[in-house]
Amino acid sequence: MSSSQHAHPWYRHALLWKVIGVLSVLAVAWLIYLDAQVRYKFEGKRWALPAQVYARALELYEGRALNAALLYKELALLNYRSVSHLTGPGQYRTQGERIDIWRRAHSLPEGQQQDLRLSLSVRDDVIVGLESQDQPGIGLTTIEPLRIGGIYPASQEEREVLRYDAMPQLLIAALLATEDRDFFDHWGVSPMAIARAMWVNVRAGRVVQGGSTLTQQLVKNFYLSRERSLWRKANEAAMALMLEAHYSKEDILETYLNDIFLGQAGNTAVHGFGMASRFYFGKPLNECDLHELALMVAIIKGPSYYNPRRYPERALERRNLVLKLMMENGYIAEGAYEAWSAMPLGVVAKPRFQQDRYPAFMELVKRQLRDEYDDEDLRSEGLKIYTTLDPQVQESLERAASTVLASRQDEALQIGAVVSGVGTGEVAAVLGDRDPRYQGFNRALDASRPVGSLIKPAIFLTALSQPENYHLMTALENEPFRLEFSNGDTWTPNNFDGETGGQVSMLEALSRSLNIPSARLGLELGVPAVQQTLRKLGVQGDMNPYPSLLLGAQSLTPLEVSKFYLTIASNGFNMPLRAIREVTTADGETLSRYSIDIEQVVAPEAVYLLQHAMQYTMREGTGRSAYRQLPQALNVAGKTGTTNDFRDSWFAGFSGDYLGVVWMGRDDNQSTQLTGASGALRVWTDAFRRLPQHPLGMVKPAAIETFWYDPQRAVFTEENCRGALPLPFWGEPHDLRIADCQGGYGSIRSWIKSWF
Repeated sequence: MSSSQHAHPWYRHALLWKVIGVLSVLAVAWLIYLDAQVRYKFEGKRWALPAQVYARALELYEGRALNAALLYKELALLNYRSVSHLTGPGQYRTQGERIDIWRRAHSLPEGQQQDLRLSLSVRDDVIVGLESQDQPGIGLTTIEPLRIGGIYPASQEEREVLRYDAMPQLLIAALLATEDRDFFDHWGVSPMAIARAMWVNVRAGRVVQGGSTLTQQLVKNFYLSRERSLWRKANEAAMALMLEAHYSKEDILETYLNDIFLGQAGNTAVHGFGMASRFYFGKPLNECDLHELALMVAIIKGPSYYNPRRYPERALERRNLVLKLMMENGYIAEGAYEAWSAMPLGVVAKPRFQQDRYPAFMELVKRQLRDEYDDEDLRSEGLKIYTTLDPQVQESLERAASTVLASRQDEALQIGAVVSGVGTGEVAAVLGDRDPRYQGFNRALDASRPVGSLIKPAIFLTALSQPENYHLMTALENEPFRLEFSNGDTWTPNNFDGETGGQVSMLEALSRSLNIPSARLGLELGVPAVQQTLRKLGVQGDMNPYPSLLLGAQSLTPLEVSKFYLTIASNGFNMPLRAIREVTTADGETLSRYSIDIEQVVAPEAVYLLQHAMQYTMREGTGRSAYRQLPQALNVAGKTGTTNDFRDSWFAGFSGDYLGVVWMGRDDNQSTQLTGASGALRVWTDAFRRLPQHPLGMVKPAAIETFWYDPQRAVFTEENCRGALPLPFWGEPHDLRIADCQGGYGSIRSWIKSWF
């Protein structure tokens, strides 16, 4: 018997079965591993969602200061469309003083706000009427807040996650007709779809359809690398079957619609149809028409190749193919196909989706968030951050800076500016560079420069807090002097205009920004006393201990200046500057609420007198050029500041609503040839003339009395004497002697009035 007759059949070899057994165990283990991977990611955190940062929601109510032109700009940023007849949310129309708005539904920390039809009347920059046919008797409502940026994960992916039931049914129809018509019938892999795709592609002579199901596409994008191999394809099929076994068709489709890559915005990848609709059409997905939905589905095949901005012909052809497939599959009629195919692409010329539109303000937000939140939470949890930024104020500040800088024709001239709310401390606008989109060095937050005469209100406030010794008409010497220190150094203040001699009142010294009398007053009070006032007002950090502090040899950033001027503007109440109102989870649960925390740190009587002097500065002193553009009825208060050799131009001023601080200078510290009035004040004035706002209306404390003073004769007079001014005093002036209108003392009338 030959050896071949004794050979065992192949299926009786023990080694073979051992190999098969090992491979089976490995296969089962691998399938268990794949199944765990499928379930872990699908049931866990599917995406690292960036924190979404929003501006303030625009509040509308009767009596609110509102400029129609600025309102239209904000509506344009929100992608509202001007129409002749309102047909749906996201539209507005104008009819004289009347503005009709169909507000979109939106989410706020207070809850979900439904879409609403509004009619408001705006006259002389004030809302004089507000109505809603959907909500009779409406008193106050909001327009949705503008999304101004995000805090992104390393993957730089942007998406707006939407629920399945929020997806337009026509979008799902377009997707299924084009990518997977049997989606609701197969188990994740469709041999029929593969065969059908091959047949269609052969007939077309090019690749028109793919054979992968939507589930396979999701697996490929969601779980696997872009490697092209049979092994990866096998894993893809296995994981698709597992996904279908564990989850509903609606869950799978919802994830696909939110995950699919649909374009590139700079360094950020646009994923999902929710964000793609904003990127391509500048509006929410639920406002897109059929031809727009079809275009986004068309882009799936190749977001770069079918980029509608770069290759409109390709995109149009592909979009019309999607519409044709919808017709062939019974989703739309032939007439609808022909009508929608004739429509233009409708893509906005420039993407409205923009990462960090306001980088200087966003930097302030990030710094304030770091006190409470880890970077990882901000970059992955989809938090919603509601800020205080006012797009209308920011727009006014940017335009003003652009106008003034362009007039100087000096590319090295830079700017830093902050606008905040009087009495609230809410930062409404920040500018950190002459280019408002620049994301580098933020001069509003980090450019610490000598403040010059902006320091002087602290000196005068220190004096006015001592009513037994000082009032606005207290005489100050305007004679030059020199201080000599123990080390031999000397300090000799000089007035900017070079004029000296005689005496000036405190009111005149501040309004004209005279250095010599201001320095004399500061030395009389003592540098430590002025430092203490600055601390009360909100200045932190190291402080110059020398007399040069009195003339502004103290470096501060525009943000730091804003802190101490805000206390003056807010009647002596100190409050933190805040850029954030509230932080919520992605589902709207409140995590942090930043309320107003105020403390009275300076006597209201002293602040009242200082505000009066600073108003006089704007009417008669170094700030008077502002009223060439500002309406006379708008009472404002402010102070200019200029440093040695014109290196720094400063201005800080406030109305009843806003405080604005502006610095202009050069990063190399060279001269700008600008004073505070010829540089920073021009920017402030141009910004504030654009803003609807209320005049500064000072609340008069009970202890404040009014007396008449004649500055020409430097005497107190009877009421209404020619040339005399009514001036506030904290109680009766210690040196009160009242003259009659002819200049003599001792008339019966004057004596009786003085006695009372």
